[in-house]
Amino acid sequence: MTSRRTRIVISVVTSVVMASAWLVSRPADDVVTFTAVRARWQPSEGYLLDRHGALIGSARLDYRVRRFDWIALDDISPALLDAVVDGEDQRFWDHHGIDWRAALGALRDNMTGAKRRGASTITMQLAALIDPSLNGDRHGRGWLQKLAQVHAARGIEARWRKTEILEAYLNLLGYRSELEGIDAAARLLAGRMPSGLSVPESLVLAALLPAPGAAPERVVARACARAQAKNLSPGCENIAAVATAMFARAARLPGGTNLAPELSHALLTQPGQLLTTTLDANIQTMARDVMTRHLNALALHNVRDGAALVVDNATGDVLAYVGSAGATSRARYVDGVRAQRQAGSTLKPFLYGLALERRYITNASLLDDSAINLDTATGIYLPQNYDRDFKGLVSVRTALGSSLNVPAVRTLMLVGVDAFRDRLHALGYAGITGDGEFYGYSLALGSAEVSLWEQVAAYRILARGGLVSPLRLLADDLLHTPAPIISREASFLVGDILSDRAARVATFGLDNNLNTGFWSAVKTGTSKDLRDNWCIGYSADFTVGVWVGNFEGDSMRDVSGVTGAAPAWHDIMVELHAQRASVPPEPPTGVVSVAIVFTPPVETPRREWFTAGTELARIATIPEQVVRTHITSPGNGLIIAIDPDIPANRQRVPILARGATGQLGFRLDGEPLGAADKQLMWSPRTGAHRLALVDASGAVVDQVLFTVR
Repeated sequence: MTSRRTRIVISVVTSVVMASAWLVSRPADDVVTFTAVRARWQPSEGYLLDRHGALIGSARLDYRVRRFDWIALDDISPALLDAVVDGEDQRFWDHHGIDWRAALGALRDNMTGAKRRGASTITMQLAALIDPSLNGDRHGRGWLQKLAQVHAARGIEARWRKTEILEAYLNLLGYRSELEGIDAAARLLAGRMPSGLSVPESLVLAALLPAPGAAPERVVARACARAQAKNLSPGCENIAAVATAMFARAARLPGGTNLAPELSHALLTQPGQLLTTTLDANIQTMARDVMTRHLNALALHNVRDGAALVVDNATGDVLAYVGSAGATSRARYVDGVRAQRQAGSTLKPFLYGLALERRYITNASLLDDSAINLDTATGIYLPQNYDRDFKGLVSVRTALGSSLNVPAVRTLMLVGVDAFRDRLHALGYAGITGDGEFYGYSLALGSAEVSLWEQVAAYRILARGGLVSPLRLLADDLLHTPAPIISREASFLVGDILSDRAARVATFGLDNNLNTGFWSAVKTGTSKDLRDNWCIGYSADFTVGVWVGNFEGDSMRDVSGVTGAAPAWHDIMVELHAQRASVPPEPPTGVVSVAIVFTPPVETPRREWFTAGTELARIATIPEQVVRTHITSPGNGLIIAIDPDIPANRQRVPILARGATGQLGFRLDGEPLGAADKQLMWSPRTGAHRLALVDASGAVVDQVLFTVR
C-alpha cells in the first residue's frame, strides 16, 4: 500500500515538474506590448501649459497614487540605473527573464533554513506590476502564481527590449507612501528631475525598492551596504544626510506647480488632462511678481489681496491671469479675477461714451461741478468728489480725466439710468441687470458690482474702436468675428481723454502712476469705504486691469486708485512695452479737431476733438440772469438727523438759493428767515418743514419740503 502511494506521489511531482518546465520554457503568447503599457500610463495630475508649451500650472486630481510623467530611460540618471540593477537583479542584462543561479540559491536557502534571498528578476517584478493578479497575498505567492509570473516574464523578455523592460519597471514601481514612478519619486523626494539624481540619492531610492515602507534607518543601512560592496565614493554619513532630507520631503509632499493656481483649480478636472492656455509664462511670472511686490508695499495700509489680468487687444488672448497674489492673504483660494466687487469710477468712460455717441455732449461741453441734491426712491442723494472739493464749471474732458463725480451724475441724468444700465450689460457686465430705480444715480459712480474679467473685456472694446469679442483663455477657444457696440467716434473721444495727462491734473496732479512713457489710456476707481481699488487701462497692443483690496471686504487705509492699484498697473504696462512701442490710434473719419476757447475762460484755449457736426470754436456759459432761481440747500425731500453727541449750537443747516438777489427772501414754515442773496445757517428743530423762496410781493418763486429727526 505504501509503495503504491509513493509511486502516486512521485508521479504527481514528476508531472508538476514537467508541466512547470514546459511552462517556463515556453514564452507567453498574450503579452501586452511596451507601447500599450506606456499608453495607458496616466499621471495623477492635470497640467496647464502656456501658449508656447511651458508648464504653468498643475493640480492633483487622483488621490489614490501620486504619479507625474512617464520618463524615458535616456532621461534617467545612470547612477540610479546602476543602483537599481545592482540591488534588484545583478544579471539583468544577461538572463532571459529567469536568473537560474539566483533561483537555485533561493531554493537551497529555503531547504537549509538559511536566510532567504529574493530570486525575482526585474522582469518578473515587472510582470506582476503589469498584471496585479500575479502578486501574492500577505503570505506570499503560491507555486502556481509563481509559475504564472515566470511564464509572463519569459513572454516579456521574448517581445520587449531590455531597455524597455527597465524603463517600464522604473516608471511603474511604487517608491514610498503614495509615490509611483521615478518622476514623482525623484522630484518629490530628491527635489530634482530623474536625470539629475546623484549617486547618494540613487542609492537611497534603490534601497527603498525591497520595502518602500521600511524605517529610515533600515533604508540607510541597505544603501550604505551597497555603496561599500561596490566601493562607491559617498560615505555612510553623506548617504544618511541625503536620506534624512528625502524622508523629510516625503512627510510634506507639495501640491503642484502654482504659477496659475486659480486656473488650475477651475480648468483641470481629469487626471492626465493637458490643457494649453493662451497665457504666456514670462508675462504671467512678471505680473505675479509685480503684484506680490506692490501688495507687500501696501501691507501697512491694510491691503492683503490683489488680482491682475493682461489681454492681447488684437486676439483677446489672456496673457496673464493673477487671481490672488497677496503673501498675507487670509482667503488665497478666492479668484480675484472673477470675484464681483464694486466698480467705483471705472464705469464713467462708458457713461460719457454713451452721451457722446448720442450727441448729448462733446468733449468741450461744460458741466457744473457743484453741490447737487437728487430726489431718489430712498431719499436724497448728495454725490461728492474724490477730494471733497467742487471745481465749478469744467469741460467733459476735465470731468472724465479727473474723475469728478457730480458732472458724471449730471451726465447720467441726461442719458438715463436705464439706458446706461443697458449699455453696461451689452458691454459684458453680466451682473448689472436691475432696473433704474434699483441702481439710481449712484450707477454713475460705480455702485454696481463687476469682476476684473468684465472690466478688462469692456476696456478692450474701447481699445479696439468699439468692437466687442470674447476674451480667450484656452488655445482652442474660437476666434469670434468682432461686432461694433460703441461707435468708433465715441471710443476715440473717450480714449483721447483717458490718455490726456493734462485732463487728470485737477484731481491727480502732474506726477502720478497713470503716466507712462508711451501712449496709454487709463482710469482708476475706488469703491465706497475704500473696499475696492481699481486701475484699468490699455495701450495700442494690451489691456491691463489691476484690483487691490481685501477678499473679506474690510476697508483699506489711505489708499486711492492712484496709490493702490495704479503703481502695479504702471509697472506691468512698462514691462510689457520694454521692447515694444505704443502709438496713439488713428482718428476715425467721423471726428474733427478744432481750436477752441472758453467764454468766460474757465479753461485754457486748446485744440479739441469733436464728432463731426458737433464742433464749436467758442464754448460760452449761460448768462447768470438766464439761470432759473431756485433753492439749492436743503434739497427737496431731504431728511436731516440731529446727532445727540454734538452740541446743539454746533449743528446748523445751510439755507442757500442760486440766482437770488436781495429782492428775494426765505420763509420757513410761513415765517420770514432772511434775505436770499447770501447763505443762511439755520439751527434745526425736529419736524416737517416747508422752505419757500419769495419775492417782495410774497409770491413763491421756489419751495422745498424737508424733515428733521
